[in-house]
Amino acid sequence: MQKGVNELWNKCLMIIREDISEHNFNTWFTPIVPLKFSNNTLTLEVPSQFFYEWLEENYVSIFRKAIDLVIGKNGMLEYSVVIDKGDRKNPPIAFNLPTNHSNQNSYNSHSDKYSSNQPQAAKNPFQFKDLDSLELDSYLIPKYTFDKFIEGDCNRLGRAAGMAVSNKPGLTSFNPLMIYGGVGLGKTHLIQAIGNQIKDQFPEKFVLYVSTEKFTNQFVNAIRNNSIETFTNFYLQVDVLIIDDVQFLSGKEKTQETFFNIFNHLHQSGKQIILSSDRAPRDLAGMEDRLLSRFKWGLTADLQQPDFETRIAIIQKKLQDDGIQINIDVLEYLANSIQTNVRELEGVIISLMAQASLTRKEIDIELAKTTLKSIVNDQEKELSVDNILDVVTLHFDVDLQTLQGKCRKKENVFPRQVAMYMLKELTNLPLKSIGYHFGGRDHSTVIHAVQSISEAMETDKSVEKTVRNLFNRFNLSSN
Repeated sequence: MQKGVNELWNKCLMIIREDISEHNFNTWFTPIVPLKFSNNTLTLEVPSQFFYEWLEENYVSIFRKAIDLVIGKNGMLEYSVVIDKGDRKNPPIAFNLPTNHSNQNSYNSHSDKYSSNQPQAAKNPFQFKDLDSLELDSYLIPKYTFDKFIEGDCNRLGRAAGMAVSNKPGLTSFNPLMIYGGVGLGKTHLIQAIGNQIKDQFPEKFVLYVSTEKFTNQFVNAIRNNSIETFTNFYLQVDVLIIDDVQFLSGKEKTQETFFNIFNHLHQSGKQIILSSDRAPRDLAGMEDRLLSRFKWGLTADLQQPDFETRIAIIQKKLQDDGIQINIDVLEYLANSIQTNVRELEGVIISLMAQASLTRKEIDIELAKTTLKSIVNDQEKELSVDNILDVVTLHFDVDLQTLQGKCRKKENVFPRQVAMYMLKELTNLPLKSIGYHFGGRDHSTVIHAVQSISEAMETDKSVEKTVRNLFNRFNLSSN
């Protein structure tokens, strides 16, 4: 049978060679592999989506002529497009391309009709039974925009790459673009902002945001409903695919395989892929190596914890959007008190605005402190700045104002240095933030205090004992 299809294709090539240059023949026709001839249809394997599209755009009439002369007027042609060449363990993978047209596509050329078998437009898997019965949608949240994504050193690369992708989806070297980082650092905001920007600038493009969990559920339902081909073909129509939390693909071999096929097709078609993860690709366990290697094809950008200045900007932006203004000392207190992530910081701001509205009070330091105490967990409460300072002032019998003030008497300097040392050891506060809690002293003063206490603990047993006792108040060691 293979001998027969080879002979058939060789006859076609003899006719094709007459109408094009040797260079074009070697470039576009020599790589084609004949697969089968069945039901008057010749199936040809082509190496990529781009290859297929070039043939369709430039050589339809030449193909038609060869098919008519070799097979007859009713002869038909279909393509098998390779999306993964495979390796020794994995055979090549090919897909029939989806189209928005019906099963019979016609091209007029020299009054002849060229036909191509193509599957019907894929149904929306979001409308599958037992899934969301929603109309076709990008599933993007309009509030997530670049204007509301505050830029800082912690996220500058990711934001810049996102803007580049938004302006030229699929045309930059940032494909795929993977954004990774810890919980609450703005990954979802950023990737949705990219999607919203693309939709605004390129309304003709189909942009789809989907969580990995939803993608997996759709795939499981597709298996149950015997509709995997429909599921796959739907995703192959997407122009910009945004997948959130790809780390949840870990261990799901069949889902990974299907996603791998979709990824390959979209990438080779010049479509944009955007991914998010809570860790770098190298740290994603339970993933196929071939999938991980594709995650690294484009750009990987991390989002880190926002620094003090960025936290200030985030708070200001959030309050301005709600028409609220507060004093700079409250802004600095909040920025210094919440170090972990943007989501927690925004949660504190929302709680603070709610408290101010319910109690009809202005937002000041006292209200901020009260609000923070009501929402942090026990461990954070125990290791809060206020609690550490309370322990120090009680032990040394010095009032808080003196501890934080400018007095340079020895009996006040030593407790102040101990307090700075403890804040450095027990919290994640940067040196600048620690200095803020002591009358706005700069980081060099904090460094000097920490070094002084460290050296004193090595040379003076009484100092070591004092500091160790203070640490023990929090069930921690001073080492």
